[in-house]
Amino acid sequence: VQLQASGGGLVQAGGSLRLSCAASGRTYNRYVMGWFRQAPGTEREFVACTSRNGGSTDYADSVKGRFTISRDNAKNTVYLQMNNLKPEDTAVYYCAASTSIWGLRARESVYGTWGQGTLVTVSS
Repeated sequence: VQLQASGGGLVQAGGSLRLSCAASGRTYNRYVMGWFRQAPGTEREFVACTSRNGGSTDYADSVKGRFTISRDNAKNTVYLQMNNLKPEDTAVYYCAASTSIWGLRARESVYGTWGQGTLVTVSS
């Protein structure tokens, strides 16, 4: 599978953005899909993920209640709706695909396929 992320941009604090990640290939629904982010000078960190059928989701504590991950398997696309954005959400956001078990969902190392990243900048 190949991944193409989009939807980043510049937004004021308190605003919203929706990221999209389109996947190629006919086996998309075999993958756990995740979003990670990397701010300047920091390591990449887990943001959110969704199970193969979209029935289960998980979030980093820092985004719970503000971000929502969803997927449309008919469109081979995963979304990250980001509300009430804060300056500390500024980062390059990456979507990723994993064939691993759900129990390892937050581990960057189990995601074997990555999109190119999309920059989100939140101004104060």
